Amino acid sequence: MPNAAAVAHHTISATIPTLPARAGAGFKEQHADAILSDAYRIGFLEVHAENYMGDGGHPHRILTRMREDFPLSVHGVGLSIGSPAGLDLQHLARLKAVVDRYEPAMVSEHLAWSTHDNQFFNDLLPVPYDAETLARVCEHIDQVQDRLGRRILLENPSTYVAFEATTMGETDFIRAIANRTGCGLLLDINNVYVSATNHGYAALDYLADFPTKLVEEIHLAGHAEDQDDTGQPLLIDSHDRPVDSIVWDLYDHVLAATGPCPTLIEWDNDVPDWPILKREAELADAILARHDQTAGGLRHGG
Repeated sequence: MPNAAAVAHHTISATIPTLPARAGAGFKEQHADAILSDAYRIGFLEVHAENYMGDGGHPHRILTRMREDFPLSVHGVGLSIGSPAGLDLQHLARLKAVVDRYEPAMVSEHLAWSTHDNQFFNDLLPVPYDAETLARVCEHIDQVQDRLGRRILLENPSTYVAFEATTMGETDFIRAIANRTGCGLLLDINNVYVSATNHGYAALDYLADFPTKLVEEIHLAGHAEDQDDTGQPLLIDSHDRPVDSIVWDLYDHVLAATGPCPTLIEWDNDVPDWPILKREAELADAILARHDQTAGGLRHGG
């Protein structure tokens, strides 16, 4: 069972808008006018926390305007939750400032690390799944939740290598983190498919063992296809193209277990014009609506 004290302590104020069980989009400033003028109203917008850690300026003016019309989700990429060196407290303070300023409905981070010996790596690197890493990640999440005064969501990674030190399966590792810390989960379905392909297991088997009842947000994105040195398929979580048809099928499968759930379309590289990103969101909305009808209108409650 989740840590009851942690869940009770890290509640979200009733004044903060919740994310609807609809499709959202990663917000890019160049889309602001198109989003505001579009008859299609996106369900929510998600931003990377690190893009808004300055005190002021044009990005904050635009996001403040978007916040008037749309619920926000803040997604961090730089906390380095899995780092053996501990959290960067200055970075955590900057994250808290962003969260306090915009009062997002969701705050999320990755199960990964990106810092070592005061160096920052421009990548989200995997962690071994063992008891030592589990204790460290849980300690860091507790620290983040205490500092923010609210629960966060933890995202499953896309991985390309496995550690010999690993003694637990990824789903067991993530389940244990959630149970110990009371955090929620962000299920990135593209990450599931990328990792499954790269490591040679079935994505459906992974999802069957994933604690879907703890999922409060879903991510969908595109991936690039490549080959490793032996000629085997290698997928890259590139976020630079439409969602793959197989990932859409897996999404449909997941919603049968979770019910309708806030779903983000991620597109961070080679960002297209708004109509193309909107088309992806509309596809997700159509699938969400079908599962909403199947469930008799029951919304996902996390």
